[in-house]
Amino acid sequence: MTRPAKRTTIADVARAAGVSPATVSFVLNDTPGQSIPEETRSRVLEAVRRLDYRPRGSARSLAAGRSDVVLLSIPHLSIGPGITRFVEQFAASLADAGLTLVTHLAGAPGRPLPDVCAAVDASVVAGLDPFDEDTARGLRRAGADVVFTTDVEARPTLRGMGRLQAEHLIALGHRRLGYAMPEHPLLRKIADERLLGVADACAQAGIDPPLALDTKLDLTAMARAARRWRRESVTAVCAYNDEVAIALLAGMRHARMTAPGDLAVMGADDIPLARLTDPPLSTVAFDLEKVGRSLAEAVVATLSGGKPRVSPASLSPHVIHRAST
Repeated sequence: MTRPAKRTTIADVARAAGVSPATVSFVLNDTPGQSIPEETRSRVLEAVRRLDYRPRGSARSLAAGRSDVVLLSIPHLSIGPGITRFVEQFAASLADAGLTLVTHLAGAPGRPLPDVCAAVDASVVAGLDPFDEDTARGLRRAGADVVFTTDVEARPTLRGMGRLQAEHLIALGHRRLGYAMPEHPLLRKIADERLLGVADACAQAGIDPPLALDTKLDLTAMARAARRWRRESVTAVCAYNDEVAIALLAGMRHARMTAPGDLAVMGADDIPLARLTDPPLSTVAFDLEKVGRSLAEAVVATLSGGKPRVSPASLSPHVIHRAST
C-alpha cells in the first residue's frame, strides 16, 4: 500500500528558502508594515513554486481575518441548465476576486446548512431562497460574516414567466390554452407558480383557465396528453420548461400531430437545444448569468467593508418567438 505524500508545510518552505516561517507568511500574505528585501521575497516565492506549497485555508483565514469561501445554498430540486448557468457565472465572478464557491443542496438529506458552513469555514452564505431566522442565527454562530439571499423577486418572476408564455400565445390568436406540468415532484412548487401566471393572463384576456395536465418525459404519455388537449379544444400549450416542451413535440410527432398546426408549443428557459428542435421551440429566456454576476459583485463589495447588501438583479425574462408557435 502506498503511503500518501507528506503535505508541504510553511516550515518546509522556510528551510528551503533559508528564512523563518514568519518571513514566509509575511511574503505570502503581503503583510503591511513588513519590509522584506526583494532578493528574499524572490527566494521565498521560488521555494513555494518548487515545493508546490499551498497554504491551508485555516492559515489564510487567520491571516486575513476571514476565509475566502462563499457557501451557496441551492433549493433541493432537479438542477436544470438555467441554475447551472447561474452557478457557473457566480463561481467565475467570485474566482476573479480570489474567492471560492462551495454549493449545498438545501433540504437534502445530510448535515444542516450551519454545520456545513462551520465545516468549510465560509465567510459568506448566500441563498436562492430566504433563510428563516433560526437558520440565519445558526449561520452567524457558525462563523459566517455575511448572510443574504439573491433578492431577484423570485415569486413574481416565476409568475411573470408563465404570464409571458400565455400572453405570447393569446396575442397569436389562441383562446384555449393548456399547461404541461413536470413529472418531478421537486419541481411542482415552481410549476404551480408559473401556472398561476398563465391563469392570470387567461383571466385578463377573458378566456377560460388553462387545462393543466401532468406529463412525463415519455413518448406515449406525451402523445396521450396531446390528444387530450386537442379533444378539449386546446390549440396551444405552455410547457413548464423547454425539456417538457421538447418531449411534447416528440409525443406529438408520435401521434402524427404537428406544431403549430395541431398544437402550438411554448417552452421556458431557452436551453441550447430549443433552437434545434423540429420545429424550433418558442420559449421564454432569462438572464441568470446577470444574476450570478450581480450576486458576486454584492459579495465582493460587502467583504470590502460595505454593509451587507445584495443589489437587486432582474432576470429580464423575454419571449423568443420560433416556429413552434
